[in-house]
Amino acid sequence: MWTAKNRGRYDRSKLRYPSDLTDDEWAHVEPLIPPAKRGGNKRHVEVRGVMNGIMYILSTGCQWRAIPKDLPPRSTLFDYLDLWSYDGTLDRIHHALYVACREQGEREASPTAAIVDSQSVKSAEKGGAASIRMAMTRAKRSRARSAIFS
Repeated sequence: MWTAKNRGRYDRSKLRYPSDLTDDEWAHVEPLIPPAKRGGNKRHVEVRGVMNGIMYILSTGCQWRAIPKDLPPRSTLFDYLDLWSYDGTLDRIHHALYVACREQGEREASPTAAIVDSQSVKSAEKGGAASIRMAMTRAKRSRARSAIFS
């Protein structure tokens, strides 16, 4: 239900982009991002800007070449997205936010029940991915209908 308190919490009009992290959201995410590696050059990029850039790409689905100029370069965003996917940082962020959302909704951190409908059971019995692949392939025309082989 929308209340005055909720509207203020979800208002993103003061942010540069709707996908940017608020200060409260950043407070949840920042501790989960690994520090820069020791040795070599220091980290010259602002990690919050990188996270905002990744959130922009994920929320808008824009092409890498269409990233706005006020965000970090696309090569930096791509490298961090690749690194954080590989080292599990994105999984840790997702899990922490998932648990926080469930607790905020006054539910247990992990669900204790699952619902399986009859449709998902049928597709699992038939082979799941293979049946989807068959449905996505183009139907073959018979030679009898083709004018070439008449």
